Amino acid sequence: MKNSKTKLSAKQTSSGLRALINRGASALLVASSLFVGAANAVATDKVGYAEKEELKIGFIKLTDMAPLAIAYEKGYFEDEGLYVTLEAQANWKVLLDRVIDGQLDGAHMLAGQPLGATIGYGTEAHIITAFSMDLNGNGITMSNDIWAQMKPNIPHENGKPVHPIKADYLKPVVEKLSSEGKPFKMGMVFPVSTHNYELRYWLAAGGIHPGYYAPHKGDTSGQIDAQALLSVTPPPQMPATMEAGTIHGYCVGEPWNQQAVFKGIGVPVITDYEIWKNNPEKVFGVSAKWAEENPNTHIRVVKAMIRAAMWLDANDNANRPEAVKILAKSTYVGADEEVIANSMTGTFEYEKGDKRDIPDFNVFFRHNATYPYYSDAIWYLTQMRRWGQISEAKSDDWYMKTAKEVYKPAIYAIAAQELIKEGKAKASDFPSFASETGFKPPQTEFIDNITFDGTQPNAYLESFKIGLKGQQKL
Repeated sequence: MKNSKTKLSAKQTSSGLRALINRGASALLVASSLFVGAANAVATDKVGYAEKEELKIGFIKLTDMAPLAIAYEKGYFEDEGLYVTLEAQANWKVLLDRVIDGQLDGAHMLAGQPLGATIGYGTEAHIITAFSMDLNGNGITMSNDIWAQMKPNIPHENGKPVHPIKADYLKPVVEKLSSEGKPFKMGMVFPVSTHNYELRYWLAAGGIHPGYYAPHKGDTSGQIDAQALLSVTPPPQMPATMEAGTIHGYCVGEPWNQQAVFKGIGVPVITDYEIWKNNPEKVFGVSAKWAEENPNTHIRVVKAMIRAAMWLDANDNANRPEAVKILAKSTYVGADEEVIANSMTGTFEYEKGDKRDIPDFNVFFRHNATYPYYSDAIWYLTQMRRWGQISEAKSDDWYMKTAKEVYKPAIYAIAAQELIKEGKAKASDFPSFASETGFKPPQTEFIDNITFDGTQPNAYLESFKIGLKGQQKL
């Protein structure tokens, strides 16, 4: 039991910590060292005790919720004095709403959700993230019928399709359906999901218009001027929805692409790793109000999740087979171990029998995967603008300001440096917090060879043939 004096110390350190965090990324190193000194002066722990010890955290049944499952199963949450209940949610909207109204303390979220909520697209609320949960992990799957029509358009070597498979090879199929008066329909998981933006990116790179949103006109269908009609389908329902013929294909996270292979109903044609190498995926989101009230708790959650991410990627993924067994439990993903293992252990199966090595298909810690880069946030915001979810032109400064309202590297830095001081991590495992700006160098490894520089969002938008840019407004 903590005595009353210790509890008071926790409150004192919380108050000081809020001010330090609010100074932002430019003071990452200073904030961390000052906070640790203050905490040591008034409490036995380097970070004050958690303001809230019993937490309920939400997730969706996807393999990229793994850092939460591992932090729970390996006792990392308990090491931080946290007693966590992990609870699967029905869908992304329910999950977000429950974080906003306080039923959940935090959640595994689509990267676009904290951004969309904060700028008022959909449900408006200030949501933040201090932890990026993974890189890559998604795929685009086509029905057997669409694949059979695409396949003759694709170059082959040694009897197998040459990857990456571009949407250029899908375009004649879409045009044929259109000439017959038939719409081409695809599923994605949520309007502000990575999957929506990756699918749109891939289609547009192949000359297929995925449609615009016009929220200022009350049109949130995302199907204005569309040659491919995209609609929301919950991830676990995608294989059955495609099998029923309601959609021709979908973009989703694992294990639902591999499920189509195992059921023999479809073919994953491309992974998001091939659309944008090492792209950011999910985040851990909390309300800004919750973070303000529970700064020590927040840091401790991030510490536990960093340790889980490290475990998942340790020794060239040596722990992944154990992770697969954990994720297969009905309380987490609940899919067959063999299906989960097909992507979690460094391989990915396209056509049945065409299994290829993609060691970085699921990345949880390598390549600074857990660090909340401002440039990642800005990429999502550019895609919201490109497809009309942001109706009007915004300045480069607006993109920077919005990214900093939502992504909180200062919190991450404190958590990481605490782990270093405790001997649970090495400084070389993380970015150099003394010099880190929060912006990755310009990224070139996109399927359309267009370079993304997070410091120049409007110039980036100008580089696309399909999509809104400049002062354009529907």
